[in-house]
Amino acid sequence: MNDCVLSIQGLKRIYRSGDRDLEVLTGADLEVSRGEIVGLIGPSGSGKSSLLHAAGLLERPTAGEILVEGRECSKLTDRQRTRVRLGTIGFVYQAHHLLPEFTALDNVALPQMIAGRSRKAARARAEELLAQLGLAERSHHQPAQMSGGEQQRVAIARALANKPRLLLADEPTGNLDPHTSEAVFANLYELARKEGVAALVATHNLELARHMDRVLALKDGRLEAQRLS
Repeated sequence: MNDCVLSIQGLKRIYRSGDRDLEVLTGADLEVSRGEIVGLIGPSGSGKSSLLHAAGLLERPTAGEILVEGRECSKLTDRQRTRVRLGTIGFVYQAHHLLPEFTALDNVALPQMIAGRSRKAARARAEELLAQLGLAERSHHQPAQMSGGEQQRVAIARALANKPRLLLADEPTGNLDPHTSEAVFANLYELARKEGVAALVATHNLELARHMDRVLALKDGRLEAQRLS
């Protein structure tokens, strides 16, 4: 059985800027396997978000292939890409993007119900995830009643609610203070390990990146293995 969940081959991404083309990704190659947590580093503007958006089927690459569980996805229709995202990929962003009018429990249950799970099963799964993240007593609070770290933990639970095989995180602790950042990353790391997902995590925080299985750096639009001392 092939454990490779995400395979990116020769990925290029070109944006039109005024009267010239801006080539952000120039031929990036990447593989992430089940149970592996890979860090993605690079300065602002290096293309980390572009890579994650392409990997998550949110943007179409200019060239290259994106295989999710062996399926080539870069040329799928919008409807097909949405179906793959819903069933296979979980996202965590720097901003939590929680629905403000709903409780933490409902924010985690709703994506499951959209995917077809019953309300009862969705809420049970939501309660389980929130408890694992230390939020059992906050499950009936709305986002405005929670701290930034708590809100981001809810976002992590939501990303994993549908049991994705691939987790993509774009600066998931970027808006948090250092102490909270470490705690939230530890939660993300532990839960990703427990769920057995393939995870690609973009971060500026090299201390956090050192805890990952391996680290890749974006340089001149390509990925290079990086050793952090």
